[in-house]
Order: sequence, then structure tokens, then C-alpha cells
Amino acid sequence: MSDANQLRIIEAVSQALDEELARDDDVIVYGEDVGIDGGVFRATQGLIEDHPEQVHDSPLAEAGIIGLGIGLAATGFRPVPEIQFQSFLYQGFHQLQQHASRLRSRTRGTLSCPMTIRMPFGGGIRALEHHSDSYEAGFAHIPGLKVVVPSTPADTKGLLTAAIRDPDPVVFMEPTRLYRASSEPVPEGEYVEPLGAAAVRRTGEDLTLISWGGMVRDTLDAVEETEVSADVIDLRTISPMDIDTVVASVRKTGRCIVVHEAPRTAGMAAELVAQVTDEAFLYLEAPVERVTGYDVPVPMFAREEAYLPDTSRIVTAIERTVGF
Repeated sequence: MSDANQLRIIEAVSQALDEELARDDDVIVYGEDVGIDGGVFRATQGLIEDHPEQVHDSPLAEAGIIGLGIGLAATGFRPVPEIQFQSFLYQGFHQLQQHASRLRSRTRGTLSCPMTIRMPFGGGIRALEHHSDSYEAGFAHIPGLKVVVPSTPADTKGLLTAAIRDPDPVVFMEPTRLYRASSEPVPEGEYVEPLGAAAVRRTGEDLTLISWGGMVRDTLDAVEETEVSADVIDLRTISPMDIDTVVASVRKTGRCIVVHEAPRTAGMAAELVAQVTDEAFLYLEAPVERVTGYDVPVPMFAREEAYLPDTSRIVTAIERTVGF
């Protein structure tokens, strides 16, 4: 592995894009304000100066942004569009669901859609309405899409690089509140993390906790506040999900909690509970718990913290599960 620099997630995004633009002339970065202004969070700042033929500003039209990417991908390019906030992608959902995800199956493998759609998601920055959704379950429900959610700077670089090189469409969801939350060593030069593989952030014997994105740090903090010996699994890729790592852990510990900030009903926690029940039911010593957001729109400003799962809610779930 090459030398490493201390980077935040936002800087890891920029480094991955810069290196892939330099490596492959077919990589095209574009979106609303990504060129001259460097993106709403400045993830693409400076890229247009270094790669003027490959970085472009687009109109404010999400359906057009995704549709353009499908055409570029079908003709040999590797488009990496940015959607300013995940909630804005709903305007392009038709293109994503009806066309990008089906291009390989529709053409019987003649064409593929190597497009990576980057977007910040989730709450925690007190943004306006339509800026804080967590809709990973909706994207994961679409066959043909990969859904990736990093939680650390190193994983951000490695997973984004893998996504750009992947032959099929990837929805790459970047947790907004972690963009500048902390820094860690990120390898310089080529660095790739495989899609579809979870990371075990902590190992233990009593309990399995599963999370991703902005909730991973809260989950780790909650374990630190208890005396419980726990596996903490960061899924990293929502689809395809690394269920083998999850099941192996639950069979070892006999207890499981899933933590995410998306609404509870039909969230990814429900799918995980179902798969754990299918594959590890006879190993369970307690019901599988879910710690999630509520079934309401993400509230604004003063009420946002009450919506997001926090350390205290996770600790309560840990105590209840271990004490069952």
C-alpha cells in the first residue's frame, strides 16, 4: 500500500475523482455547479482546471443529468454525475429505474451502464426541507443498481474508485454530516475497496450491531458507553449486501441490532431482520432490534436531532437486547 495523507471524506471524494479522471479519459464528471464553483460542498473544487475536457457544469435538470449519463455510458464513457442532494434525484428516478438499471438486461449484455451517481444524503446539518432524506432502501429495491454508502475517508476513496470502474450503475451515497467531521489516513495513489463487502469495525462475543453511513460512528460510540462485547458491522454496500458476514456474526453472538436513520417502515433494517431470521433464527437468543428514524419527513432545524437515532437510543436497545 502506498503512503497515506490525512483526509476528510470530502477530500477523499475529490482525490478519487481527480485520480480517476487522470487515469481514464472516458471518465466524465458533471452536474449542477460542479465545474466553476466546485459543487455545493466543494467536492469537485479545482477539477475543472486540471481536467477541462472531462468536467462540466450541467443545467438544473436531474432527469436530464441521469438521462445524459445513460447515453454517455452506452457509448463507451464512464459518467460520474453529481446530484446536489439525494432528495433531488427523485426527479430523475424514472431514468434511473426504467433505463439505467435495465440497460444490460434489456440489451442482453450488448450494452452496460457504467455510471456512478454521487450524492450527499442524510440529516445532521440542519438543512432545508428536501435536503436530508435517506432513501437507500428505495434504490436497493431496483434490480440492476448497486448502492454504496461509505462511512470513513479511506473507504470513500476506495469504494468510489471501485464504483467508477464498475461496469454497471452505482448509486454512491455520501453521508453529508460526515463530510468534514474527522480525518484519517487515506492511501495515496491507486486504492480500491471491493463493492459488496462489509467491514467489521469492532469485534465481540455478546451482540451484533449493523449500521452504515452516518450511523456507524454513533453505533461505535454507544458500544463504548456499555460493557458489552460486540461486533459492529459497517455494511458499506447496501446492494449487493454482504449477508454472509452478517449471518456469521449473528450465529456467533446470538443477538442483533440494526441502526439506520431512514424511516422505520420498509427500511433496510426490515430486510436485514428478515434475512437474519431466514439464516440464523435458531441461533437467536433475543428478538432482532431496530433503531431507526421515524415514519415522518425529516423535521427541520430544532427538531432534527430528535428524529435522528442517537447514542442514547442505541444504548437503550443494547441493554434491552442483552438483558432479554
